[in-house]
Amino acid sequence: MNSIEEKKSEEEAVGLLEVYGLTCAFLAADAGCKAADVRLETFDKNKPANADALPVPLLVTVKFRGSVAAVEAAMEAGEQKAKSLTGVVQRHIIPRPTGDTEKMLKISAFDKN
Repeated sequence: MNSIEEKKSEEEAVGLLEVYGLTCAFLAADAGCKAADVRLETFDKNKPANADALPVPLLVTVKFRGSVAAVEAAMEAGEQKAKSLTGVVQRHIIPRPTGDTEKMLKISAFDKN
């Protein structure tokens, strides 16, 4: 990422939408991107210790980036789609993530074998 992209990224909000399952994540991401002018960051996954007790044994976090208003609209659309499928675990919007938070947003368990 060059310095212009880094600066732009630091000025953008991030929406974190954690859902049950990869298919639900793809459909929620699609709904959010169609509802607002946002882009996606790399998804992340988590298989919690109580995975067998969950509706789907994999939690996936969708990351929307854009203006606060666009991220809010994308999150709303993504959340509604996820609720109609397997469900939402949690949702959060960070208006202006710090540099350290930006670094954490790049981490993804999908990159691990």
